[in-house]
Amino acid sequence: MKVPPVSTPRRWVGRVGLTRGHSTLCSLVMVTAVVLAYLLGSVPFGLVLAKTLAGVDPRSVGSGNIGATNTIRAAGKPIGLLAFALDVGKGVAPALVLRDEPAVAACAVAAAVVGHCFSLYLGFKGGKGVATMVGGVLALDPQLLLVGGIVWVATLALTRFVSLASILMTAAFAVGAAVRFGAQDQRTMAFGILAVLVLWLHRANLGRIHEGSEPRAFSGGADASESGAATSEEGSLG
Repeated sequence: MKVPPVSTPRRWVGRVGLTRGHSTLCSLVMVTAVVLAYLLGSVPFGLVLAKTLAGVDPRSVGSGNIGATNTIRAAGKPIGLLAFALDVGKGVAPALVLRDEPAVAACAVAAAVVGHCFSLYLGFKGGKGVATMVGGVLALDPQLLLVGGIVWVATLALTRFVSLASILMTAAFAVGAAVRFGAQDQRTMAFGILAVLVLWLHRANLGRIHEGSEPRAFSGGADASESGAATSEEGSLG
């Protein structure tokens, strides 16, 4: 006796095809968002503004960093603050555009921060990513920014080390995300990776803190030389 072949209902086949198509579309959106966010993050606004509006290259001044703090030092406060706003905007923009897809938004924000730190247009060199990360957190979850901001202010008040305050602020973003969304949430993982990146980019600052040579904010004394202050301050706006 022959067993008749089992036929798969057409509606099942249709559902499988739809699921695969949706998965492919989601992957395409994710890759596109990450690539575009990285390219946006790579734009060195501090360098562009300083050279265009003031005719000076911030890489040849102070710490040589393209972040807003060194741009202020190289080109003046108005240009530096504009660079800071634009660096923050590099994190805000992808988060707002993708606000309905938190997982994709978190990955895009991470890509923007990586772009700022390792700019495609500058031979994979750049700033320290704190301002761009702040922008992304602001757009994704303002409550996390509040928590991180409190940590930043408290650390700065107690130690007067801007770099240490920035490191602990980004760590607070990751811990706060884990509490709010869970350890497996994409936002938690993205902020965790970025916190480690910020820590690594500030390793020289941590070395100077250990040696006792890291200048403190608000010191105003002769020990806070311009070059030393430059390297310590980049953690806040770089």
